[in-house]
Amino acid sequence: HVQLVESGGGSVQAGGSLTLSCLASGYTATLYCMGWFRQAPGKEREGVATIVGTKITSYADSVKGRFNISKDRARNTHYLQMTSLKPEDTAIYYCAASSEINACTYDDLNYLGRGTQVTVS
Repeated sequence: HVQLVESGGGSVQAGGSLTLSCLASGYTATLYCMGWFRQAPGKEREGVATIVGTKITSYADSVKGRFNISKDRARNTHYLQMTSLKPEDTAIYYCAASSEINACTYDDLNYLGRGTQVTVS
C-alpha cells in the first residue's frame, strides 16, 4: 500500500508562485508514475502533470510553460512548481501515483492524496 501526503498549498496573488510537495510512504519502490490532479469548485477533476523517472514529463495544455513537475527519489517526494499563477488555477490539488509499469496516463494514477488548497486572487 502507498500513502501520499501533499503540502505547500496556500493563497497567492495572480502572477505569483507556489511549490507543492508530495511525500510518498509505504511501498514506494513499486511506484512508476507520479502526478498531480486538481479540482476547482463546481468542476470535474482534471489532470495537471505526470512524471516517469525524473525526466519524462507531460502537462495539461492549461499549465504548459508555467508549471514544472519534478521528483526527488532519495526523499520519496515529487513536486509541482507553479509560476505565473492565475485565478483559474484556484483548486484543490491532489498528488497521485501508480505502480503499473509502462502506464502513465491520468487514468493509471490510482493512488491519491487528500489534497491541498491553492487559491489565486
